[in-house]
Amino acid sequence: MLSTALKDNSSLKFAVITGCLKIAKESIFTETNNFVSDTISSTRYNEYYGFTQQDVDKLLADAEIEEKADLIKEWYDGYNFGEFEVYCPWDVMNYLRDLQNDLNARPVSYWKNTSDNAIIRSFIDYTGAAIRKKLEVLIAGGSICQKIEEDLTYDYLHSSEDNLWSILYLTGYLTKVGERDKDGQIELRIPNKEVKEIFESTVRKWFEDSARVTNRKDLFDAVWNKDADKATKEISTLLRMTISYYDYRENFYHAFLVGIFAGVGYSVESNREHGEGRSDIVIYNDVTGQVAVFEAKYSRKLEDLEKDCQKALDQINTKMYAKEFEDAYEEVLCYGIAFYKKRCLVKSK
Repeated sequence: MLSTALKDNSSLKFAVITGCLKIAKESIFTETNNFVSDTISSTRYNEYYGFTQQDVDKLLADAEIEEKADLIKEWYDGYNFGEFEVYCPWDVMNYLRDLQNDLNARPVSYWKNTSDNAIIRSFIDYTGAAIRKKLEVLIAGGSICQKIEEDLTYDYLHSSEDNLWSILYLTGYLTKVGERDKDGQIELRIPNKEVKEIFESTVRKWFEDSARVTNRKDLFDAVWNKDADKATKEISTLLRMTISYYDYRENFYHAFLVGIFAGVGYSVESNREHGEGRSDIVIYNDVTGQVAVFEAKYSRKLEDLEKDCQKALDQINTKMYAKEFEDAYEEVLCYGIAFYKKRCLVKSK
């Protein structure tokens, strides 16, 4: 079809084919083989791949919403094409449309709704410890250096780690910070808040799916048998398997704990009012008539784990989180848990 449309068409002056990967080497195009490819690293047409800062400034001025400039830059700027830093036109135009209807509209991930982001998921599924660490650096706002191969074909996408990073770069999930060094490596980062959110949501879903197939029987047995030492060991093992997406803040650990117990037959409540406050997590075991109340703390130093774990237990007691369950359940188990990076300590009372 392409051969007829592009090569033997006397009415055609030139054609433009867009995509993420170069097509010159694909065997399916053997009869149409004289392509000239410009990638996102090329400089010939780089200002036409997206909106420049000047373009966005004019759009905002015309719409009389210049006060949204910083927000739009934070969410939708950051893509480097050749020598230009550009915005994603799809996102900018969608957000401007929403702002015309509601000046208080918050930016959202419009790009996420145009793709299932299977590329990131397949990449995460491939991960070993080294790749997980690099992903954590990127999600925390840092950068990594990788060799990028732009002449990839679909047959070799998953043949090496470098190819996987190359795909994330060529498809816009990562962008370059500087030019290639003498070894052919490029410094890469996540371009903006929208793409960071896509990474985070994909990692969350990956962990939930992984947790469902990971054998957690030893952890559950430890929780329901009040074995805090065993629970510490099992939760620490799971932590080492995860990719942190909140730079080890409390939100990350809270979601981590919920993900462990959700979807395996237990009822899980999060941040519900109990006693005189809101307990972090309550897990109901209706088969045995037990309830486990968890209060979690984030430690800023490794040596603070013990102290913070005790604070969590004291809070359960002071706020009387367990009291309302005492008449309805056979046993109420209270756990304080403190986290520091990929370490934890669990105590019970």
